[in-house]
Amino acid sequence: MNKNTINLNERKIQVYIDKNRPPIEIRDKLDLGYSYDKDVIELFEIRPDWSKPNEFENSSFAKIKHVKSQKIWKLYWKRGSGKWQSYEPFPESSNLDELLSIIDEDAYGCFKG
Repeated sequence: MNKNTINLNERKIQVYIDKNRPPIEIRDKLDLGYSYDKDVIELFEIRPDWSKPNEFENSSFAKIKHVKSQKIWKLYWKRGSGKWQSYEPFPESSNLDELLSIIDEDAYGCFKG
């Protein structure tokens, strides 16, 4: 991926997060964020730590990895055990927007509970 592609993909993630963030008045109790490192995107909730309310913790709920050699994105969800699992029945796509739509729809309750 060249630098322009990375910027375009990161912009897609930013738009997705902005669209799905909770109302501004509750963002100190619940918010959404992401990390984008090389070819791995993680989406996470941001909440105050229950034992230290002035500190925040991130809880990842979706991971998307780009596989350059195959020119596809692979989608994962986080199990209760904390282990990542390939999302079935739509584990991969050549289109990042398609995977973001699958996360948004959450037909099987894997991403949003």
